[in-house]
Amino acid sequence: MSRPASLFTPVLIGGSLILLVNFAIRASFGVFQIPVAEEFGWPRAEFSLAIAIQNLAWGFGQPLFGAFAERFGDRKAIVLGAVLYAVGLALSSISVTPGQIQMLEFLVGFGIAGSGFGVILAIVGRAASDENRSVALGVATAIGSAGQVIGAPLAEGLLTIMPWQGVFLVFAALILGAMVFLPLLGRGQAASKEEISDTLGQILGKAFRDPSFTLIFVGFFSCGYQLGFITAHFPAFVTEFCGPIAPGSILHGLGVTTTSALGAVAIALIGLSNIVGSITAGWLGKRYTKKYLLAWIYVGRTVASIAFILMPMTPLSVLVYSAVMGSLWLATVPLTSGLVGYIYGLRYMGTLYGIVFFSHQVGSFLGVWLGGRMFDVYGNYTAVWWVGIGIGALSAVVHLPVKEVPLRLRAQAAT
Repeated sequence: MSRPASLFTPVLIGGSLILLVNFAIRASFGVFQIPVAEEFGWPRAEFSLAIAIQNLAWGFGQPLFGAFAERFGDRKAIVLGAVLYAVGLALSSISVTPGQIQMLEFLVGFGIAGSGFGVILAIVGRAASDENRSVALGVATAIGSAGQVIGAPLAEGLLTIMPWQGVFLVFAALILGAMVFLPLLGRGQAASKEEISDTLGQILGKAFRDPSFTLIFVGFFSCGYQLGFITAHFPAFVTEFCGPIAPGSILHGLGVTTTSALGAVAIALIGLSNIVGSITAGWLGKRYTKKYLLAWIYVGRTVASIAFILMPMTPLSVLVYSAVMGSLWLATVPLTSGLVGYIYGLRYMGTLYGIVFFSHQVGSFLGVWLGGRMFDVYGNYTAVWWVGIGIGALSAVVHLPVKEVPLRLRAQAAT
């Protein structure tokens, strides 16, 4: 008898650790909203636009880096991404005008794309066995997103001992240091004979003509909107609108004495809950129809957000919402990337998932930018929350008609 394929391969471990560092830095930017605005006297919308541009550049860069990796090699793409990430952070640290930091965050966004989920999940997906692929994608997503547990509190802690510019330089060094894990990724790519026979142009043509690809593309938009808004604005939202932390409470006893600290803890709790959610989603994706799982995730997000925004905001409601939303946070990623790989094959999974991810990042751009814009106009985030609730419900619906059958099997059935 042949031995079952191992789940925790060097590729999975190395890729997950690079994602961990990438996402730790990425998830911390909301913590800088207030320090940057206060230092320069900028409206909230200015730094929000910088983060929004970063998200949009991440979306533009993802299919480009996916194609680059498939043409020139995965490791070259990741190194290029890490260098752009570090240079963008370093130059952002010396920015003194909104235009400067907004321009440089475009560079940071490209760096995130090259060293982040799109390229690395494609590597993990190709390297995993058919039996373990969905779970491996879930594990990589979970470990990578565990950076959210580390990133926001780390940024908050570093801000107590150095200015935000210094924190950006520390983060630039960290992403370059993560390249020590590159040798674990190997060099090979696995693909079927049928996939190798198709060129990138041919598989793109097939995907673009398939209504299911369009539905997946549209459905991922709300995920980006919700995640972008919460990552960029939730710490400030909690800091300014949450009720006080009672002196005798458990949080106070743990050293969380201000709503600013609670905002960082909330982001970390989202990341912690997401570890469980992403692994569970990967495990479920191995056993159940992925499109229905995605629909239920978007329903869960919608219901949780409605309940949270209608209730008075207290430290307890912040923590409960963070835990619930965290369990659904990146659970969409292993299922969406797995769905793309399952329907359209593994050979060009990086490019195809990158295109779908562009929709995610357009949503993220709008969530981040509208959050800052609406706050400056109305003094609150209420309208932005309700937009997110509406498009979350839409995403639940649009996944239902997706044909979760490999294209090659559909073609064989039609002949």
